[in-house]
Amino acid sequence: MKIVAITPYLVKEWRTMLFVKVETDEGIIGIGEGGLTSRELGVAGVIESLAPLLIGEDPMRSEHLWQLMWRSGFHPSNQVLTSAIAAIDIALWDIKGKALGVPVYQLLGGKVRDKVDTYCHMAAASPEELLGVARQRAEEGWNCLRWDSGPFGATLYEPRHAVDWTIDAFALLRSELGPEIELAFDAHTRTSVPDAVRLCRGVEPYRPMFIEDPLRIENPESYRRLRDQTAVPIAAGEQLGTKWQFRSLIEEELIDYARIDMCIAAGFTEARKIAGWCETHLIDLAVHNPIGPVSTAACLHLNLATPNMLVQELPRRPGESLADVITSSHRWENGWLIASDEPGLGLEVDWEGLSRYPFEQVSLPIFYREDGSLTNW
Repeated sequence: MKIVAITPYLVKEWRTMLFVKVETDEGIIGIGEGGLTSRELGVAGVIESLAPLLIGEDPMRSEHLWQLMWRSGFHPSNQVLTSAIAAIDIALWDIKGKALGVPVYQLLGGKVRDKVDTYCHMAAASPEELLGVARQRAEEGWNCLRWDSGPFGATLYEPRHAVDWTIDAFALLRSELGPEIELAFDAHTRTSVPDAVRLCRGVEPYRPMFIEDPLRIENPESYRRLRDQTAVPIAAGEQLGTKWQFRSLIEEELIDYARIDMCIAAGFTEARKIAGWCETHLIDLAVHNPIGPVSTAACLHLNLATPNMLVQELPRRPGESLADVITSSHRWENGWLIASDEPGLGLEVDWEGLSRYPFEQVSLPIFYREDGSLTNW
């Protein structure tokens, strides 16, 4: 079996998404998804530049092809390259599973669990409004809830106010929802070390599942200062693309949960290595899965076969995104994702139907502080 074509597809539904179609001379087609929201055109360009390297190659040699894509340009690159590699690598594993007639999780060692716990997204303009959203999500069956710092929809973000907002929200939700619902918060890299310390210490009494991305990731060693000053579990890594970038977070045990993004961290081939490395340091996975249904399926397969795993992010349940063009028998029940036994990723794709979702370039929100300086979204 040989690869005969690699084609990126850019679409816009509830958000922008990038898929890749890998075709073989035996008629087996794989689908993958790349990350890096708002930079999809750059990732698509890298996919097109990688395609000539892979045409005529055996798609079953996923490790060899990963090395070829990563090293053939000589210069170690960044998340634009790893996102392109991720899309192709996920599609190659999809092909491999279909060719052998087994789900991808079987290729990764088989199931170590029957289902995968998930958390939803929440947003609100006040802690009281957030409580209403949380009650609704709990009634739907979610047992893990996560929110971003508010107020939702604002472009002004002042850390000292946001920290107070978040501590108040934790206190309210924990007192009203009780101990059974897990609560997590995404700081989205917006806080400094002093603000992050105050945040983490302030929410300690309310037993958060984790605080996500409290600090910027450009200098992972900065997490050491936070780690030394709080007992709250810390999750980070969603912006990282390789095992080398994860090195200090894992080796120095600066985090409790690794936010591996399958669609940025170079696909199954790289994510499995990062996950195994995390296991040696008792770090579990809390995978980053903010985009489309291919990412959701890929994360599901990884999590089913990975022993050190806590929870999977799930902004859209199966059937809630691109349901008319990408379908599966994977299902969500009472907070849990349950996989079908279909081969590969378990997805059916109407490739022509993707044209019903024409791509448009969308910029991410820009946040400012009170003095007019830029902060992270």
